Amino acid sequence: MEIKDFKAHRQQLMAALPEGSVAMLFAARECTRSNDTEYHFRQNSDFFYLTGFNEPDAVLLLRPGQTPESVIFVRPTDKLAEIWHGRRLGVEAAPEALQLDVAFSLDEMGELLPDLVNGADTLAWLPGQASYSDEAVSALMATLRAGFRQGRRAPTKQLDLRAQLHEMRLHKSDAEVALMARAGEISAKAHVRAMQACRPGLYEYQLEAEINHECAIHGARFMAYNSIVGGGVNACILHYTENEAQLNDGDLVLIDAGCELDGYAADITRTFPVNGRFSEEQRALYALVLEAEKTAISLLRPGISIKEANDRVLIILVSGLVALGILEGEVEALIEQEAYKAFYMHGLGHWIGIDVHDVGDYHTADRTRPLEPGMVLTIEPGLYIGPDAEVEARWRGIGIRVEDDVLITEEGHRVLTAGVPKEIDEIEALMAG
Repeated sequence: MEIKDFKAHRQQLMAALPEGSVAMLFAARECTRSNDTEYHFRQNSDFFYLTGFNEPDAVLLLRPGQTPESVIFVRPTDKLAEIWHGRRLGVEAAPEALQLDVAFSLDEMGELLPDLVNGADTLAWLPGQASYSDEAVSALMATLRAGFRQGRRAPTKQLDLRAQLHEMRLHKSDAEVALMARAGEISAKAHVRAMQACRPGLYEYQLEAEINHECAIHGARFMAYNSIVGGGVNACILHYTENEAQLNDGDLVLIDAGCELDGYAADITRTFPVNGRFSEEQRALYALVLEAEKTAISLLRPGISIKEANDRVLIILVSGLVALGILEGEVEALIEQEAYKAFYMHGLGHWIGIDVHDVGDYHTADRTRPLEPGMVLTIEPGLYIGPDAEVEARWRGIGIRVEDDVLITEEGHRVLTAGVPKEIDEIEALMAG
């Protein structure tokens, strides 16, 4: 992503605002990890989308049709602070580096901000994002209201920016798609490496280490979310992140992991045998999940909804579970009764972008929104037969999920994470080789 891409996002947002609006957005703050050390800084996603700026505490002001039109308040340069904690962009360099009209020090915000917002009809912002942003807006409004004798006028309306901004983020530009495709490629390499490294006796965290290292050496220092490496029955815990158990011969291991590259996420899940060979039961269930995933992806194109794809997935999974004797009854009735939820209890997929569970309206809880070109989503059916499930013992303790990231195109779709095998024969060949 180039800085011009972030400027284009700002221009698109300003064009969508009502006349007489001023938009105000806040950067994230650093978070304490322990005592006097912090977590690695991660920018607020909405702020990053509009600026590409990766420093804390900044405030962005957009004033469509006014001069200056784009304003940012940033931390001032500080020689001593920068010796200890790293470089700051600073006021002087910010306008050119970020393609903004003007920059001021955060130390000046209390004095300058009221005049920059004064007279606006609408203040557009993100209420509830954080306590510090809520407090800053409240203080700003109080200052403007108190200054009516000096000719100041507070905005009479407030607009939650989420509808406009998150609809923009849902539709990816070519630059965003290229970055997400690269994140998908790196994450796929990491999954391949984990498959090749896997053997009985290793610990889940050792496979996690293989994934982290592979992503880091390709420039993705951080994962997009806490990686899931679940061996055996741990794969039946949807968001298992302890990653501390030993991997046993004869078990499957489920890995759900994706890197974050320059602010954008990948999200891949693969499930494979610890010893490199699927058992008969594992093969049967895995083939069922894989058929569901491939069928769902094949349906994706503009106009189709996630719900329509999930309806097909349910038919495949429930029919297969009946054929294997895990469920009993008529397929249609079992779907209507939601009997499958004992073994498939999550949705088929979600939006992905700057956030791994990205923003954007699904229209309904069933995700009936028709897909459009530029949207990127995951497809991730699964089956999870817990150790206490009331089924034959041979099926118990098997958890399987297969997940890919898919771009909706004008012609149909494009899988961004195709670089890691998912066919049974391909997985076994890779692990044997």
